[in-house]
This record gives sequence, C-alpha cells and structure tokens, in this order.
Amino acid sequence: MSSSTATYPARTGESRKDFLAVFPLIVDELLTYMKMEGMPQDAVKWYEDVLNHNTPGGKLNRGLSVVDTVKILQDRELTDDEYFKAALLGWCIELLQAYFLVADDMMDQSITRRGQPCWYRVPGVGNIAINDAFMLEGAIYFLLKKHFRGEKYYVDLLELFHDVTFQTELGQLIDLITAPEDNVDLSKFSLEKHHLIVVYKTAFYSFYLPVALAMRMVGVSSDEAYELALSILLPLGEYFQVQDDYLDCYAPPEVLGKIGTDILDNKCSWNINVALKHATEEQRKQLDEHYGRKSSSSEAIVKSIFSSSNIDIPTKFAAYEKESYERIMGEINKVDEEKSGMKREVFEEFLRKVYKRTK
Repeated sequence: MSSSTATYPARTGESRKDFLAVFPLIVDELLTYMKMEGMPQDAVKWYEDVLNHNTPGGKLNRGLSVVDTVKILQDRELTDDEYFKAALLGWCIELLQAYFLVADDMMDQSITRRGQPCWYRVPGVGNIAINDAFMLEGAIYFLLKKHFRGEKYYVDLLELFHDVTFQTELGQLIDLITAPEDNVDLSKFSLEKHHLIVVYKTAFYSFYLPVALAMRMVGVSSDEAYELALSILLPLGEYFQVQDDYLDCYAPPEVLGKIGTDILDNKCSWNINVALKHATEEQRKQLDEHYGRKSSSSEAIVKSIFSSSNIDIPTKFAAYEKESYERIMGEINKVDEEKSGMKREVFEEFLRKVYKRTK
C-alpha cells in the first residue's frame, strides 16, 4: 500500500484520536511485509506485540508535534495524503522513542514503563528485547523507504533520523558513565555534564527532530532555517529537562502521575548539580553519603539539603524558569518569518506546551 493509494481513516478533528488511528495502518504494513517474506506466524505475532506494547502508550507529544508543525507551516488544513505523511513521520519518531526506551529499561533494570511491565520483563521476553529494540528502529527505515523514496527530501529524512539517533546515543553514553546506578561518585557530576546529557539525550530527538521533519516535508531547505530551529529548540529542550528534573523531586506524585526516583537512582539531575555548586563542606559530605542510596531516609536527607536556605532549589528553579522563558521568547521574537520561511508560531506552540507545566 503506497501513501498515494491508501485508504485513510476518517479524521475527527481530535488530534490525538486522529493520530492514533494511523498506527494500525503502520502495523499492518509491517506485518504484511513479514508475511510476504515468509516469516512464521509466531514471529509475525511476536512483532505485532512488540509494536503495540512499546509504541502507542505514551503522551505522543513528539509525533503529534510533526503534524502540528506541518499544519502551522502550511497555514491550512492538510489533505488526507499530507496528514498521513505527517502522521507517519510522527510515528517514526514514536518508533525511535520505543527503540530507545526498550533498550534504556534494560540498561537501567527498570520495572515498569507507562503503567505496564517493561518489555524485557514480560514473561518469555527477557533478552529477546535486545533484538526487538533493533526491529523497532528498523521499522522506521522500512516506512520511510515505502512512503518517501520518491520525494526529493527522502535523503534528508534519512540523515535526520541517523544523525539524531547517534546524538541521542552519545547523550545516553555520557549519562551511563557519569551516573551509574550502582556506583555513586558525585565528583563526576557538573552542570556542564548535565547540559551535555540533556541536549544530546533529549533535546535533539524530542524537540528538534519533529520540527526538522515537518520543515523537510513542506519544502523548507535553507541551512539558515535549520540553524535557527536548532538555536531555539535545543535551549527549549534543555529547559524542558531541567523542569522535568525539578518536578521529579517537588511535584506531588498524584499530580506528576508517578513517584519521583531521581535521588534514589543516582541521576545526574539539575537539582543535585545546583546543590553541589552551592553546598557547604558539611552538606557536600552528607550528599556524598546519602545521594543515590536506595533508602527513604537518605532520600529525605538529600531533599532537606535541596531545600536548605543556602541552596533553595525551588527559588533557584523559579529564577531559572523565568530567565529561560525570557531568553527563548527573545530568540523567537527575532525570527524573520519572510526571510527564514519559518513561523514564530511553531516555536511559541512548543514553549506554550511546556512553560510552567506541573507534570
């Protein structure tokens, strides 16, 4: 089934519902390919379970952002074919996310993901999840080839996915060797390391990739436009992750939707790096002793240090949030829409979604 002859699901106008309606078509294409290749039925069923367990269960913000950005740049309602292609690119990001998460959960020995067991912990899966992660990534390039090979921007799409995948893996490497869960060494931490981790591990694929894919699809081709997008979206992605780190410690679990574990898990978070920068000698000694320990009493000690008068993470975060918002809005306001081919609304929409969020 090529995108030009596809039978598209009727759109309801509800963005998440319409986006989700495209996913079964993608699963069907992938499973049809397996059947054509003569794969046995149990392998086909296995891959179907891999796709459905790991891909559509999250917030889908990355994938939806491709569709939203295409709509803003086109400044009109999309045709069925345009919507399908934008949604397909969005689902390719969600497949990339699924690939990262399946592998990340194994590396971190995590228990649950999105309210269900991590894939490797599903009975009968175990280390087969390593190959399943590769197959989630492989689906991206199958779909891109099937639906975009005839487009002049096809190679640009390939390069974007390959480049951003490698950048994310570099960020994961820095994170893994800086903050292994079983070996706490706060001397390896710094705000500079945190910056590298969050930009490479999160900002490229969560903020830049959705916009860059949409830009390619609508024909934005100037290098300056992509440099402009990077200059706004990477700081926006960093702000988002700092906010995430703050909420992990300070948002009530009933609001956050989960219990924060960054302190227990020895995460190289913004909170601990700010605390290390401002800690007294005695506080530093206590942080070395209690950070990253699987103990609720140690966690409570760390949290009390975070909120002490000389460190005061909540006040410092409020100042960081205000400064970040003003800086990012300043960059957005400089965008010359006519010259760049970009619309300020693309960036304003991203900032609107994350500014002062509570979960």
